[in-house]
Amino acid sequence: MSDEEEIDDDAVAAEWAAMAEADDEGDGGDEGPESDDMAAAMGIDRVLDQGEIDSLLGFDGDDDGEGTKTGVQALINSGLVAYERLPMLDIIFDRYVRMMSTSLRNFTSDNFEVSIDSMTSIRFGDYLNSIPLPAMLAVFEAKEWENHGLITIDSNMIYSVVDALLGGRRGNAPMRIEGRPYTTIEHTLVGEMLNVMLNDLCGAFEPLSPVKFELDRMETNPRFATIAQSSNAALLIKMRADMADRGGKMELVLPYATIEPIRELLLQRYMGEKFGRDSIWESHLAYEILMTDVELDAVLDEQKMTLGEVMEFEVGQTLMLNVGQDADIDVRCSGVSMLKGKTGMVGRYKAVRVERILTTEERIG
Repeated sequence: MSDEEEIDDDAVAAEWAAMAEADDEGDGGDEGPESDDMAAAMGIDRVLDQGEIDSLLGFDGDDDGEGTKTGVQALINSGLVAYERLPMLDIIFDRYVRMMSTSLRNFTSDNFEVSIDSMTSIRFGDYLNSIPLPAMLAVFEAKEWENHGLITIDSNMIYSVVDALLGGRRGNAPMRIEGRPYTTIEHTLVGEMLNVMLNDLCGAFEPLSPVKFELDRMETNPRFATIAQSSNAALLIKMRADMADRGGKMELVLPYATIEPIRELLLQRYMGEKFGRDSIWESHLAYEILMTDVELDAVLDEQKMTLGEVMEFEVGQTLMLNVGQDADIDVRCSGVSMLKGKTGMVGRYKAVRVERILTTEERIG
């Protein structure tokens, strides 16, 4: 062993001795930064205390023992929602604002223009917490989809519509009176406007999937307008209505669970997309099939005979059929039974009067 190696061994031994003395003097107390650095440099594993664990998990400890969620919990509860794009929604709501502009223009007898500000995805609980009050929240039901949606109308829009319907002068901004609940008249007039909006929403969805939207109730407290769990994702459409110098904002919320029954239809890139099917040729073939001439056979009776009996037939021989006057006659096409009827005469021709059309199960049977 060389002199340099002996010196290194002595230095290491001295360091270990100093660490042992420090532990004895501290009586098992917390290690300082110097001991942490030394332990890391020597490759020694160190147990984290509770404060360090809380810091890694993102909890800022308070005196009362309760922490503020800033790390992992904040990431889990993030309000950002990423969902697949539904191209057909753009077409539907573009049609919706055009229809609603016309309907509300007739409803208020004022120059009413509706436009879409944005269409985003959001968690339902985050949306309820972001609603600026006072406002009216209308819960409506989608009958065919067996679920609900939400329409929010801000106070500016409410006062503008009420002012227009009650004969307010144009060009003057409606007076806002804060700190009071909405009156019965305001509830009634806004309810009539919501019925107009829901009828237009039905018309917007009509070409894609017929659905009936009906107003369920109107609330002023967001807690009472809960139609989905807070963590559920929802589609938020923000709209703006302009009435000369008046107007306001409207927001339509559709939980993704509500539009799930028509999700496949909403994935289409354009209205009526058939995913590879050619509707022009389908219509042409259907028309040509309906114009095709087919031969029908009216079967009066069927009997089983041996080949020997058939060979004994003679010219002029009469064959007796087991068919009464009121018996049903089987009408067939290419051997497949299609109709049931009764025999009769039209002039000097034998005829069959169709009584009923056979179902698919009867044809197969």
